[in-house]
Amino acid sequence: MSELWADMGPQLWPAFWVTLKLTFFSAIGALIWGTVLAAMRVSPVPVMRGFADVYVNIVRNTPLTLIVLFCSIGLYQNLGLALAPDNENFIENNNFWLAVLAFILYTATFVCETLRSGFNTVPLGQAEAARSLGLTFPQVFGIVVLPQAIRSVIGPMGSVLIALTKNTTVASVIGVAEASLLMKEEIETFSDQIIAVFAIIAIGFMIITLTEGFVFGYLAKRLAVKR
Repeated sequence: MSELWADMGPQLWPAFWVTLKLTFFSAIGALIWGTVLAAMRVSPVPVMRGFADVYVNIVRNTPLTLIVLFCSIGLYQNLGLALAPDNENFIENNNFWLAVLAFILYTATFVCETLRSGFNTVPLGQAEAARSLGLTFPQVFGIVVLPQAIRSVIGPMGSVLIALTKNTTVASVIGVAEASLLMKEEIETFSDQIIAVFAIIAIGFMIITLTEGFVFGYLAKRLAVKR
């Protein structure tokens, strides 16, 4: 066990730091893209509704591993799309941002559906009153509906973030040096201590996800819409 900790200990923080960065950047992007998709799904424009419906239903039901591989093999290796500057760490940085892109594309569908459920909590009369005052759809959506919807789905949005944190383990399939890749490497080296390696990584993820759950649980109570 001491040999395992001596080898694994110094690598834990760098590995989980990559996991945290994957979660942070993917969450920001997914929130933005998911909000756009949610707006399109309730848009009065049929083409926008149709695109959002098709996108959400296809991407949400596609395995995340396939989306990550598509971004790596399809976008970079076949189409030459690079998301990092060409330097000595190009492959490492490019794989990181390709993984972020994949997580954004996938997680945004769940953000969209979570927000759309929040729209149902906003009284219909408020939107009708706003339209009667001459507000356009973007104004009604951005000023009246969206702020209330976000406050009503903070708790479920926390669940989406926790799922995203755990999904970052898929990034290891394209060589991103996050926590699960470290676990695989340590299992290969210390095959007789698999349970210990698994337990160390599991505890790390539990610390992150329980913290996220606590923060979002507090915010959900603190910012709940009073009806």
